[in-house]
Amino acid sequence: MGMGVSSSARRGKRSRRAAMAEINVTPLVDVMLVLLIIFMVTVTLPAVGVPVELPESRAAPVEEKPDQITISIDRQGVIYIEDEAVPAGALPQALEALDRGGEPPLIVLRGDRSLDYGRVMRVMGELGRAGFTSISLVTDGSVSAP
Repeated sequence: MGMGVSSSARRGKRSRRAAMAEINVTPLVDVMLVLLIIFMVTVTLPAVGVPVELPESRAAPVEEKPDQITISIDRQGVIYIEDEAVPAGALPQALEALDRGGEPPLIVLRGDRSLDYGRVMRVMGELGRAGFTSISLVTDGSVSAP
């Protein structure tokens, strides 16, 4: 009988000293799902807030670079550098004010599909005069050939 008492006392001590071998993963899963949702929402947001209806093309996608500058031309012909509108006739001065660092950055040009081709070419001409020689034109993907 003494042996039974001592073994139960040992079991009680053992259960107090034993480390918990189970890990509750529910909070970890909850946090990971929230992070996944945040990542999915932010990836699908457009990089530039200027609403432009891009022309369609079957061109290969261009890689985004961290130092690229996005220039957009909306349906009315207003020019935007990133999200800021450039006053009429002030594009050369706005391009001069851009921080170039060492070499000229990549220019990503987004033009509305309803624009006159000449308007887009005048903007490209000003970019060339300002020394920006690496220009990418952005289009929407299309599955059918023209």
